[in-house]
Amino acid sequence: MKFETVAIHAGQEADPATGSVTVPVYQTTTYKQDGLGKTRGWEYSRTGNPTRHALETSVAALEGGRYGLAFASGMAAETAVLSILRKGDHVVAGDDLYGGTYRLFEQVFRRWGISFTYAPCGDPAKLRRAFRRNTKMLWLETPANPLLSIADIAASADVARSRGAMLVVDNTFASPYFQNPLALGADAVVHSSTKYLGGHSDVLGGAVVTSDKALYEQVKFQQKAQGAVPAPWDCWLVLRGIKTLPVRMREHGANALHVARFLEGHPAVEKVFYPGLESHPGHSLAVSQMRGFGGIVTLRVKGGFRAAEKFIAALELFTLGESLGGVESLACHPATMTHGSIPAGERLRRGITDNMVRLSVGIEHRDDLTDDLKRAFSRIRKAS
Repeated sequence: MKFETVAIHAGQEADPATGSVTVPVYQTTTYKQDGLGKTRGWEYSRTGNPTRHALETSVAALEGGRYGLAFASGMAAETAVLSILRKGDHVVAGDDLYGGTYRLFEQVFRRWGISFTYAPCGDPAKLRRAFRRNTKMLWLETPANPLLSIADIAASADVARSRGAMLVVDNTFASPYFQNPLALGADAVVHSSTKYLGGHSDVLGGAVVTSDKALYEQVKFQQKAQGAVPAPWDCWLVLRGIKTLPVRMREHGANALHVARFLEGHPAVEKVFYPGLESHPGHSLAVSQMRGFGGIVTLRVKGGFRAAEKFIAALELFTLGESLGGVESLACHPATMTHGSIPAGERLRRGITDNMVRLSVGIEHRDDLTDDLKRAFSRIRKAS
């Protein structure tokens, strides 16, 4: 089946009890057992819930994987994957990544005896040189947050495999509609389903997908043991969002490219980061491994932090807020918001400057979005 059909039907068959065409919300914590050791497939909702199972089946199908696991947030999904490591293990990670992931690495798992080395995610040779004898995992985001760096997934998978490590790819920015890392050799894919999978800024969630049964069982154990599972209603909301994922992603991608081209030609903009632009260093690679370029555009505003601050304050349609991937457009200041947990010197070394603004381009009319950006830039000039 084609992606659009999978998004609507995988894991979402009509309810056998009533014929309901939408998956019911099984709002229960426990299930009747017919005798000792005789269950109907369900025991306790931390371990498994039919609504959650439908979501896990759906996300796995979208990513082309055999096994899916749903979590209460993207960070819970990351925590479960990292928890399969042991004290003394080492992780190589791309140096363009979400600030919350960096915080999880440095302030949680490093304290538990896991070490981390960062290297440019778009350079497989540098990633390879970062490996040690005890490296067990290569962790990448692509496109990455917030510079939208593009990692060569297939080459990175070869690097990890040659060193006996697993490759984990955060596919949140691309979504399964634009990219499927498992098909390119990744061992596991993680998502913040809060973002494009849910798509309406109304639910928190995370997901892990793999085709490796042993890896699935390890992460499944962490899901059960840690208990960071989504509520049935949250699962239902993500399932509802997934049904329109293809339609939304096409609009996000088209609008983002329109916005990126507008910004690239604007005199108040120092630099634009968007893999759909030919000027992006990862453009050719993105074309080869993606079916579209996503809805995130990052820019640097000329004039430093104060100019960026004025620009953000002047926006009307782009709402200042954390997160991304919803139908409405958002603006974010990475240095003080999503990446504020990274020390200032390290942020600058990675290219996250104080004049940087990240736009999550929604599905409003593209002309209204560029008009909003024009107004904001004109107000900066008038205030100067």
